[in-house]
Amino acid sequence: MHQHPLAVAPADIDHMGHVNNAVYLSWVQEAVVAYWEKVAPAEAVARHLWVALKHEITYRRPAFLDDPIIATVVAERVEGARAFFSTLIKRGEEVLVEVQSTWCSLDSDTRRPARLARDVVRRFLPD
Repeated sequence: MHQHPLAVAPADIDHMGHVNNAVYLSWVQEAVVAYWEKVAPAEAVARHLWVALKHEITYRRPAFLDDPIIATVVAERVEGARAFFSTLIKRGEEVLVEVQSTWCSLDSDTRRPARLARDVVRRFLPD
């Protein structure tokens, strides 16, 4: 699990006065990549890139300028080059957004799907 603080910027606010729905996708990407960079060894970070394959987003409550927001990312499972993450974006105890996402690990040189080494997977999914 990884907790990632997020800041609401004025540019994130839409015409309705709250965070635009599209901003949540960039926050999920930011949080998942930060989790990867925190947990994976430096050589794995250099060897792999991540691309999102799918996001399922459930919007619960709006976020506003200056709200203290935390994204909590959990790695659910890894299958081959694919990794499945769950991300909750919260303001305090209040869930704003729930996201289920599927990502593909790419070899940074060839840009082709690449499996993660078992020792790297264990860092995300301890026994």
